[in-house]
Amino acid sequence: MTEALVPSYLSGQWLTPDNPSRVADVHDASTGDVVALVSAEGLDIAGAIDYARSIGREGLQKLTFHERALKLKELAIYLQDHREELYELANQAGANKSDNFVDIDGGISTMFTFSSKGRREMPNSTVMPDGEAEVFSKDGSFIGRHIYTSIPGVAVQINAFNFPVWGMLEKFAPAFIAGVPSIVKPATPTGYISAACVRLMIDSGILPEGSLHLISGSARDLLDHLDYRDHVAFTGSADTANTLRAHRNVIEGGIQFSAEADSLNAAILGTDVTADSPEFEAFVKAVFGEMTSKAGQKCTAIRRAIVPHALVDATIEALSARLRDKVVVGDPRDASATMGPLVSADQKQDVAKAVEKLKAGGGEVVYGGEEAEGAFFNPTILRFANNRTPAVHDTEAFGPVVSFLGYDSPAEAVELAALGSGSLVASVITHDPQLAREYALGIAAHHGRLHFLDRDDAKTSTGHGSPLPHLVHGGPGRAGGGEELGGVRGILHYMQRTAIQGTPDHLTAITGQWHRGARVQRVTRADVVSSAGVHPFRKDLATLKIGDQFASDLRKVSLEDITAFAQSTGDTFYAHTDEEAATANPFFPRRVAHGYLLVSWAAGLFVEPAPGPVLANYGLENLRFITPVTYDDSIRIELTAKRITPRVTDDYGEVCWDAALYNQHDELVASYDVLTLVEKVDTIYAQQ
Repeated sequence: MTEALVPSYLSGQWLTPDNPSRVADVHDASTGDVVALVSAEGLDIAGAIDYARSIGREGLQKLTFHERALKLKELAIYLQDHREELYELANQAGANKSDNFVDIDGGISTMFTFSSKGRREMPNSTVMPDGEAEVFSKDGSFIGRHIYTSIPGVAVQINAFNFPVWGMLEKFAPAFIAGVPSIVKPATPTGYISAACVRLMIDSGILPEGSLHLISGSARDLLDHLDYRDHVAFTGSADTANTLRAHRNVIEGGIQFSAEADSLNAAILGTDVTADSPEFEAFVKAVFGEMTSKAGQKCTAIRRAIVPHALVDATIEALSARLRDKVVVGDPRDASATMGPLVSADQKQDVAKAVEKLKAGGGEVVYGGEEAEGAFFNPTILRFANNRTPAVHDTEAFGPVVSFLGYDSPAEAVELAALGSGSLVASVITHDPQLAREYALGIAAHHGRLHFLDRDDAKTSTGHGSPLPHLVHGGPGRAGGGEELGGVRGILHYMQRTAIQGTPDHLTAITGQWHRGARVQRVTRADVVSSAGVHPFRKDLATLKIGDQFASDLRKVSLEDITAFAQSTGDTFYAHTDEEAATANPFFPRRVAHGYLLVSWAAGLFVEPAPGPVLANYGLENLRFITPVTYDDSIRIELTAKRITPRVTDDYGEVCWDAALYNQHDELVASYDVLTLVEKVDTIYAQQ
């Protein structure tokens, strides 16, 4: 029996219990054959947590955000090359080709996205600065800002049965980039698929030791071994989420807990839509897709179709016709089948009970509803005459079931959607932008995501039920109150935000980013000419340091300069060309120089023209004009290496330069960041 047990991967070893007394059978969703045995009896969960906190964390902390993100990309490529074996296993759980695209390919795609965002939007460091510095003293000697650092514990990920791959990878990817080891606890009915994915990840040799662990089977004492250092991300039923939230180590021990739970998601057909408009067809397609994708076993599936009373009959008729024409329920390994079974016979019983509860609450079955064999469940449409009956707003049939509700006004549709007591997502199908705004303002606070659909995005939309890694996934109230995905936001969920205060030198050392007032290595044009100093633009990334600064000479502004710039650019705004009007403006002393003239001159003051390690200027950020400059004033620039970001896979990196433009009175005129691409090692041009 032990050979058939789904193994766990803990403390760097594949393990199965010896002669367990409690074993769960897992059956093929279509045939009913036993495909796996599951038990976690006797496994050393506490030891695995300690191993992850020590060995796992140590290995991850040796890597920067970019290095972790690059490993994530390598891992995604490896899984992509081996996904066929995951497809075959997923067929046993009732998933067909399109279901696998959502789950397996979707999970791999999520890893690619997080890898890209980690490298593009985060520093090549282990500290993530948040926001700008706050200055608390007049002389700038005491400042503060926020940073994110990896939480010191583990990321425990408790996943639902419906997405054994995507559900795992969408949590693992941000935790990995954050530098936090993951302990994955999949749901028993599909845990063997998760285990196969974990085996591929371990066999790839890409992951640092101890960064990924797997518990196959029940782990009821898991939270007993966790504390404030750890993060638990749960996906599943609201009842189980509430049980976990009530655990002493969550309430008193400070475990960071987030949940994605039940959700009675809605699709609202706008009052501007008619039966012959493109939006009507888009609505029917959307509801059909959510009913049949993974046999309706999606936390984001549409459960309530909210339709203007005048269109309820037509919409049900169109949806029914589409279901009759396109749905063939059967084994996913049968090429003719278009929708597979529910994951198990037990799940079928749960869905059947939910349908009976909906019927008892006033729902009339107008399509489907008949029994099917095994774990198969036919698509079912219910209609409710009373759109406020409690059953339709608190009973989720987690299968291919949708309930139709009629409404009269946008305000009523908003009210009905909100009766779900918090949902993951709602779709609004309308071609009227102002109507879309009315719906959005009414229901946004009740939902984690709103999906707007009309004729213009019907072909490009990724769909109602597809959370994107770029945007947050979660919802308030019944939906669990959590947020996952969301790009870098998802990574920061596994990090601690800390306020730091001190001198500019303190904050520069901690963040790896120069702050004004911190120490500099200053050179002037005279130093460069006399060879007493090296211009920072002559330094490659191997020699350039944070705080390297170039200070220019003054350049005087003349009225002729201002006039010539106005004429050559066409920017003849009165503040630059009309003395009387400019003087009357409370912001200006008289005619003033164009801000862009000053920025252009600043580049001329700091640039080192000869070829060298600076390859390109690719933009400015945070440009602010602070003090006006009039003719007969002078300006100078201080350019300081603020942030240096080597690119792991390229022979160049990014340098952000702090640019401070001053007048002859040392008043700050303009402030901005200059972005350049710089060679890691100056191989193209010899350093002068």
